[in-house]
Amino acid sequence: MAAVTIRNLSVEAHRALKVRAALHDRSAEAEMRAILEAAVRPEGRLRLGTALADMSRKIGLANADVEALDRVRDGTSAEPPRLR
Repeated sequence: MAAVTIRNLSVEAHRALKVRAALHDRSAEAEMRAILEAAVRPEGRLRLGTALADMSRKIGLANADVEALDRVRDGTSAEPPRLR
């Protein structure tokens, strides 16, 4: 797991962080982790796997359909288009 050092944090920001951590009943370090996670991995971000699963449910695609497609696929790579 990665480690991060934050230098030159103002006294006011450090104090506010400690207060916020206490309000959430966790350490200042755990609070910083939560803040960073929320900032870089927001709750509403698009998740490709979830989006594809939702889309397949909407059109009624079932596991049997995917298995049928796998059975008829020959396994060779597609030819790239020739641009002239």
